[in-house]
Amino acid sequence: MAAAAMVEAGRVEENLATLMGDLGACFARVEPLRQAGKYVRGLIADLPRKNCWTLAEHAGDTTPDRMQRLLERAVWDTDKAMGVVRDFAVARLADPDGDNTLIFDESGVEKTGTGTCGVTRQYVGCAGKVTNAVNLVNATYATRAGHALVGSRLWIPAAHLDDDARRAATGVPADTEFATKPRLATDLLTETLDAGVPVRWCTADAVYGRDRRLRDTCETRGIGYSLGVPCSFRITLPGWKTKIRADTAVTALTTDTAWQTMSCGAGSKGDRWYAWAWIATASPRHYLLVRRSLADPDDLAYFYCWIPERLPATLTALVRVTGRRWTIEEDHGFGKDHFGFDQFQNRLHTPIMRHIVLVMAALAVCAVTAADAAAGTTPPPRPTHPSEPPPADLGLIRLTVVEIKRLYNLATRAWHSLEHHLRWSWWRRRHQARARWYHYRSRLT
Repeated sequence: MAAAAMVEAGRVEENLATLMGDLGACFARVEPLRQAGKYVRGLIADLPRKNCWTLAEHAGDTTPDRMQRLLERAVWDTDKAMGVVRDFAVARLADPDGDNTLIFDESGVEKTGTGTCGVTRQYVGCAGKVTNAVNLVNATYATRAGHALVGSRLWIPAAHLDDDARRAATGVPADTEFATKPRLATDLLTETLDAGVPVRWCTADAVYGRDRRLRDTCETRGIGYSLGVPCSFRITLPGWKTKIRADTAVTALTTDTAWQTMSCGAGSKGDRWYAWAWIATASPRHYLLVRRSLADPDDLAYFYCWIPERLPATLTALVRVTGRRWTIEEDHGFGKDHFGFDQFQNRLHTPIMRHIVLVMAALAVCAVTAADAAAGTTPPPRPTHPSEPPPADLGLIRLTVVEIKRLYNLATRAWHSLEHHLRWSWWRRRHQARARWYHYRSRLT
């Protein structure tokens, strides 16, 4: 165990050093680059909260000033840094002959105030309700080796962009124009392809699937897709002159023999089995893919698909690609639960995006290390029937991103002196006393 922890910790350190070296071209000075390395290490660490205060204390800084300056005032190219993180992950995860897939989805971060860039009342999936939050449109790159976040854009409501005072107060760049979430996903797709990233497929939920521009961009660039669509999505069937709804087409054309039970990939509790049917459209390369729950036959999900000429048109391929959408959900879960994706306390546009880029870097380092550790290993055996007893030794599951993070922290844990932590206790109490004084004064005003 100790040897394994040291080996994987060494791999994390090597990958982190490589990535930080690549990021050097994005920084005007070496001091902010070194501080960024401390920031990323803090994000990988086992801290209960990951903001500038806790990250600075973990790094050994005497105050959070350097961490705050890194996000707010230091000179470095945030967009270029995001591209470097993407290229680092892609270079180590891409499969030359595999179904390299780009997945899009948004992730909400709840906020109590109204001064954060992009904050507004909106539906947030993680909260399951309409609440005050900001939303980020993210892209995950998924292959057989692994997956990692490779792009992100902050969605800003049109009303905020039309308000010059609010734009100035939240630091929105002057060239920022309103874009819908599907438009932000399209921009991420175009930027990724222009960078030469090998992408064979694209998948997303119905928020993006019903957007014609995203679908057209995929087809123009030769990227196959399986995109979720609502039941009201209209398609043209072969020989029909008018379009009909997707749910109507399923009712009219599918029989019991049209459904095939297939797994769309392994989940945390085994294969994810569904019944699938696909319906040809008037276009020879477009299909309507329908997923039906085995537990609830009335639970249907619809996907509009396009397969390029160079790829075989098979149901197996569409099911496999559609099943990869869960990887971005996993990245969102990893990012929020273990890397502080949703723990930024900044209000301005640039600091928020810089925090997200550094979270992406921390996640990419662990994801790449996990993929390296899994290469060539054999997964534990699975049962073949319900009453089969387990073998005497089942072995070990492959190292996950979270376990890589734990091993790194176990092997590299460095405790600062008691004097360091006592000084931080003094600093926090002093800072909070000043903040309390100003809060009381504002109430009097």
